[in-house]
Amino acid sequence: MIICICGKSGSGKTTFSKKLQEKFVRSIYINVDDIAHKVLEKESVKQKIRKYFGNDLIIDNMINRKKLGRIVFHSKEANKYFEEITWPYMEEEIDNLIADNQEKIILLDYILLPKTKYFKKAPYRILLDIPLNIRRERILMRDHIDDEYFNIRDNACDEYDYLDFNYILHDDEEMMNFIKNINIKNL
Repeated sequence: MIICICGKSGSGKTTFSKKLQEKFVRSIYINVDDIAHKVLEKESVKQKIRKYFGNDLIIDNMINRKKLGRIVFHSKEANKYFEEITWPYMEEEIDNLIADNQEKIILLDYILLPKTKYFKKAPYRILLDIPLNIRRERILMRDHIDDEYFNIRDNACDEYDYLDFNYILHDDEEMMNFIKNINIKNL
């Protein structure tokens, strides 16, 4: 069974997912952002990034993610192309992890899950709809970025349709109460 956990950057998806994983012993947590970071290490991906975005994004054979982010978050066309480069690799990795863990609860955490086949298949979809000021504070501390870059990233995010979700949680207290009171039978 797949449980999709969505929310904008800084909403607490990782913390929430890890707490759920502690609650459900027979579960696996898949952070799609971690998969995306691994994909950026693939030579074929670097070549495509270099071809489309230029050589200056790759330093010491590593993609400068912050520099790349400033490009893809500014342009829908660049973002679309970036997704076309990376998503097939990411999807393959996710498919393999799901196939290898079919007997477990799959906790899938990703900001863009509603755009994926996993979202449609998941019987349970949770949105962490945390206020902007809280998310901003978390991201500025966690990612060591400035307000301008946070705004660029946040404005590049699609809005969620609340009707697509089974559960919408608005703050840390609601998240902790959800985890405390949930069991697989009433999920």
